[in-house]
Amino acid sequence: MPELPEVEVVRRGLARWAAGRTVETVSVLHPRAVRRHAAGAEDFAAGLKGQELGAPRRRGKYLWLPVTDRTALLAHLGMSGQFLIRPAGAPQETHLRVRMTFADDQGTDLRFVDQRTFGGLSLQETVPGDPESLPQALTHIARDPLDPQFDEDAFHAALRRKRTTVKRALLDQSLISGVGNIYADEALWRSKLNYERPTAGMTRPRTAELVRHIREVMGDALAAGGTSFDSMYVNVNGESGYFDRSLDAYGREDQPCRRCGTPIRRRAWMNRSSYFCPRCQPVPRAAS
Repeated sequence: MPELPEVEVVRRGLARWAAGRTVETVSVLHPRAVRRHAAGAEDFAAGLKGQELGAPRRRGKYLWLPVTDRTALLAHLGMSGQFLIRPAGAPQETHLRVRMTFADDQGTDLRFVDQRTFGGLSLQETVPGDPESLPQALTHIARDPLDPQFDEDAFHAALRRKRTTVKRALLDQSLISGVGNIYADEALWRSKLNYERPTAGMTRPRTAELVRHIREVMGDALAAGGTSFDSMYVNVNGESGYFDRSLDAYGREDQPCRRCGTPIRRRAWMNRSSYFCPRCQPVPRAAS
């Protein structure tokens, strides 16, 4: 599933190619793509028609574009959702779900393509008076570590109170948003922390170091255009990211650790996999 860097790459593309444009028509080609819009596909299309798309914003893995003073177009990419800018006359994609045309002469459409239809679009009410036009549906989502208003002290205190393990905490979007399985493993490898490390024992300096590595790995991924293991994730121009070539832990089972040479191990974890170096990231005694 796309994580913060991939969603941020898409947000930047929308800021360049979609923001400030007025929607002329909306075609919903698969009702599941707008299932989170309670009033249905026709209402979704009518609500967007004639509206100017505002500057896209992001919290964690969610994107939204303000469309009025009180509503925003909220998007979640799910496993395979893609926003694509395409020439108006380009052939329709196999898994095209929603198509928007614009009332200008740029000659491009905005298309939402989603093979697995786990993602979706909706029009949502925003928090009154919020300068970011935050959709009310996202009020439970914590700020992400790239957000200037991210509060490290509050995050550390929440970690200590949660009394869980560190990777579970990183994937808890109510504590810190935008971190998923891939970048959690990468940040933990850089921090030399095992994924089963109890959060109750995290010191303030250790938390600060972990947050720093999360920011670093996400910054590196952004510079590489995100991580693409297949064609499911692309930017708005249909291009894949290539940070997967630089991963230090995730997906590198039995390959030598880039730090000490010990083979990377993979363990089944919460219907996912965790990758770690057994020497650099020893299993805590309680977990072992």
